[in-house]
Amino acid sequence: MRYLQYLFLCVSLCFASCNSNENKNTRVNTNATSKATSSITYAKGFTILNYETHKEITVTSAWPNSPKPFKYILVKKGDNIPNHDRNDIVVRTPINKVVVMSTTNIPTLEYLNVENTLVGFPNTKYISSKKTRQLVDKGFVKDLNNDLELNMELLLDINPELVIGFSVNGSNGTLNKIEKLGIPVVLDGAWTEQTPLGRAEWIKFIAAFFDKDKEANTIFKDIEINYLEAKKLAKNTKNAPNVLSGSLFKDIWNMPGGNSFVAQYLKDANTNYVWKNNTATGSLQLNFEAVLAKAENTELWIGAGSFKNKKEMLTLHKGYAYFKAFKENNIYTFTKKIGAKGGLLYYELGPLRPDLILKDIIKIAHPEVLPNYESYFFKRLN
Repeated sequence: MRYLQYLFLCVSLCFASCNSNENKNTRVNTNATSKATSSITYAKGFTILNYETHKEITVTSAWPNSPKPFKYILVKKGDNIPNHDRNDIVVRTPINKVVVMSTTNIPTLEYLNVENTLVGFPNTKYISSKKTRQLVDKGFVKDLNNDLELNMELLLDINPELVIGFSVNGSNGTLNKIEKLGIPVVLDGAWTEQTPLGRAEWIKFIAAFFDKDKEANTIFKDIEINYLEAKKLAKNTKNAPNVLSGSLFKDIWNMPGGNSFVAQYLKDANTNYVWKNNTATGSLQLNFEAVLAKAENTELWIGAGSFKNKKEMLTLHKGYAYFKAFKENNIYTFTKKIGAKGGLLYYELGPLRPDLILKDIIKIAHPEVLPNYESYFFKRLN
């Protein structure tokens, strides 16, 4: 019986989707002439155009070097759908039931006070936020298995109005299957941004689907002010300590590139990142010898993976002990806050709160600048 219900729902939704595609070019709103670009200051991967009758969001960086833009037409429920290209995705707003595919979207929903709209998530154990974990524990957020083998039957049961997903390289069979069921899918490309504030500004992208634009602007403005004020304080310090980052994984040291968002944090905190002259925007894959030769006498080691202590580091590679930062207990990891199921809050909340990350790094590198500040994400390893 449950299989027949699932089959019936699939057929019904596909039929509805076909009807929608057939009719969407015939619904014309002739008043959609006035437009203004929304204030996107730092993010490079999306734009928002505000028309009198709808919003038009274009994502130009869904994944690195994505060959085509993705356009989303946001229309209030009950309003006529304007003319648009048949490849555009129409989304009725405000969204009341949503599924997100990344934990980085969880804090955004909470900050916008729409976390109660979350009805499903793949692998809910990875959610660390206490507020949303309560919703999971009470059964309001269904576990959809995982993003590679999503429980499509359960997805249809909870019937979301929107799925907010992401793609690493444009190949995502799961999202394609969801689209074929007639459920709108939009791609969040925040992770492709190369600056901390650029990533945080994607709160405006999420907010648009919930008609929370004003709230998002206010939230982001506060984050921006906090970040720039902290950056200014760090800039006025006289000394810039040498900094090392990353750690080994299967004999490969993943080091942030000189133009990566991690390197931007270290620059804005007025530190001397030893790989700052490198031009890579992602991670560098280095061997241990290359790192030791260049960074053996580095004063600070910031972002040394998710180790619990120095002893654990040595069990994985005894060579860590050669570094000055190791010898002088100046190793810092972002493991201070861990969720109930073991997830790191740094990965979940960090992209939205770069101001907290920057202050943490400044506290490490220039403790005299923020004497009363308590680190939020980072802690010293012993």
